[in-house]
Amino acid sequence: MKIAVAGTGYVGLVAGVCFAEKGHNVTCVDVDEDKVKLMASGVSPIYEEGLEELMRRNNATGRLHYTTDYRGAYRDAEAIFIGVGTPEQPDGSANLSYIATVSRQIAESVERDCLVVVKSTVPVGTNDKVEQFIRDFLKRDVKIEVASNPEFLAQGSAVHDTLHAARIIIGTQSREAEATLRKIYEPFGLPIVSVDRRSAEMIKYACNDFLALKISYMNDIANLCELVGADIGAVAEGMSYDARIGAKFLNAGVGYGGSCFPKDTKALKYLAKQNGYTLRTVEAAVAVNEAQKTKLFHKASNRLITFQNLKAAVLGLAFKAGTDDLREAPSLDNVRLLLESGANVCAYDPVAADNFRKRYPEGECGGGTIRYVNAPEEALQDAHICFIFTEWGEIRAVVPEIYRAKMQIPLVYDGRNLYDTAAMREAGVEYYSIGR
Repeated sequence: MKIAVAGTGYVGLVAGVCFAEKGHNVTCVDVDEDKVKLMASGVSPIYEEGLEELMRRNNATGRLHYTTDYRGAYRDAEAIFIGVGTPEQPDGSANLSYIATVSRQIAESVERDCLVVVKSTVPVGTNDKVEQFIRDFLKRDVKIEVASNPEFLAQGSAVHDTLHAARIIIGTQSREAEATLRKIYEPFGLPIVSVDRRSAEMIKYACNDFLALKISYMNDIANLCELVGADIGAVAEGMSYDARIGAKFLNAGVGYGGSCFPKDTKALKYLAKQNGYTLRTVEAAVAVNEAQKTKLFHKASNRLITFQNLKAAVLGLAFKAGTDDLREAPSLDNVRLLLESGANVCAYDPVAADNFRKRYPEGECGGGTIRYVNAPEEALQDAHICFIFTEWGEIRAVVPEIYRAKMQIPLVYDGRNLYDTAAMREAGVEYYSIGR
């Protein structure tokens, strides 16, 4: 099938590449000419395991194309997937301006009957508005219908999550639209859950917010564990055997980040208030997560007199391992606080350092200094304190004895519970983690 994909971020690019991998003829549309040239050469603008390999393979077959010419891409597409961003606005609502721009471009470009599929995460009822908006601006006498097809990929495993999804959610208002989407996804061989459009939109928010709530709940329990002398690791293990709870998203830490959970919890909270309802559980999850991000910084502040002129090693900058994404990463708030407190930050991340450098250029910054290194051991050399914010394998591989040998003061605050507390203590490291 001939498919166009609007937007080449995590959602759009991964979807487009995977559609091509399954045999469809795909054109990915982006406004950035340099980005289009980069992708055409087989280089991904985002770090995602396995993505570049699929890009190069499908570029070579001629099934995958990239362009800034949206008119040409949309003109005769049988299906157009919208995968542009819906960033959070100051009041917590979703910014739909990119959706509106693409919708109008589609309306002014299509020359044949077409199914428009919204993959972007949008508030409930948005697909109805998109369909009406496109019809309002249509230039030709063609039939346009809009469907909802929310994505459920996780950054760091997005390709696998797309090709081996637990299920495909499709939201349609007609048998014809449902049949088209089923045809598109038939080569994937995955279970398909077909519902109405508004239910599909709500499924996306309900899933993400439930997982965010689960994370915040475990962090809340972890904080109580510290006060009463329990071990959150042992508690999580005991919980994991209960099939009603499951084993995933039970790890305590410094809170969730990324492009989905922070934005989607706030968006659903806003949507509820717009409809005269208060989602108390979601509001609690948001509040717990916000406080959790800087928990270790404040604990370290109580331990030290000052951060002024101290070398602070920061291991891990991405919001989680497997990605270079910094959106809502705990490292951002903590590095800002360290710099404002006069610390000399030495940061390591195997893939996200370049992105972090764009926000915090190397050198003097905010009252302190920051520089970036290529190995955890280099960051630890002569450090007075260390913070761990991302669970990279490269960081986990650093044995406890290295902290004692490299640091001036072996003082470690671990936001991902990477180490055994007894092993760190035996190595002579003053070690603080979450809920233990």
